[in-house]
Amino acid sequence: MLIIPAIDLKGGRCVRLTQGRKADVTVYDGEPVEIAREFAAAGARMLHLVDLDGAFAEANAVNRKVAQQIIRSVKIPVQFGGGLRSVGDVRQVLEFGAAQVVIGTLAVESPDTLNTLVQLFGFRICVGIDARDGYVMTRGWEKQEPLAAVELARRVADAGVDRIVYTDVARDGTLGGVNVEQTCAIARESGLRVTASGGVSELQDITRLSDAARSCGVDSVIVGKALYEGRFTLPEALRVA
Repeated sequence: MLIIPAIDLKGGRCVRLTQGRKADVTVYDGEPVEIAREFAAAGARMLHLVDLDGAFAEANAVNRKVAQQIIRSVKIPVQFGGGLRSVGDVRQVLEFGAAQVVIGTLAVESPDTLNTLVQLFGFRICVGIDARDGYVMTRGWEKQEPLAAVELARRVADAGVDRIVYTDVARDGTLGGVNVEQTCAIARESGLRVTASGGVSELQDITRLSDAARSCGVDSVIVGKALYEGRFTLPEALRVA
C-alpha cells in the first residue's frame, strides 16, 4: 500500500478543505515547497498536489508556479490535479515535470478529449472520480452529475485509462474514515488500479484499506489532514502500510 501525502494549494498556500467546500478552509503553517521536501525526506515515494483555485475555475497562476517549484525541489514523482480543462493545460503541467496528472471534470464533460489525452500521454493520465452518495461531482465538487461513480469507472477503463483516484467527497477533510467498500467497488467494476482518497483519520484506516485491498485493485491511499493535524506521522503510516 503506497502512502501518498497530499498538498492542496489555494492562493499559493497549503490548505485543507472540509468536504470540498471552498468556504470551509484551514490554512496550515509552512511553505508548500518546504512541506514537500519534508515529506520526501520522511520517506514519501510520491506526492499528490492539488490546485484548488483551478478546480474552482478561479485564477490559479500562483498555484501553477508553486507546483512547478515543488516538482523541481523533490526527487520523487508528483501527481498533479485541479483545473486541468484542456490538452494544453495537461501538456503544460507534464512539461513542468509532473509524473502524472489527474483529470476529473474533463473526463466527464469531454470523453473525446480524455481519449486524446490517453493516446498522447498514456499511463501519465489518471482520472479522479469524486463522488457523493455514489454520484459523480464535478467543477470543484460543486456540481452533481446524473452519473453513478461506478459507471464512470467503467467508461474510463474502456478509454484506456490506467488508474483512478477515488474520493468520497462526504468524507474528505473530515477525518471520518475511508469509504473502503465503495473504493473497492470502483476497483472491481473498472478492473483498474485505484488510489483511495478522503477520510483517513488514524492508522487503523490504512490497515483496514490494506486488508481489503488484497481482494481488489486498491494499491495506494492519499493522506492529508491526518498528517497536518498530527494524528500520526508519515513514518508511522509507512510502517503500517
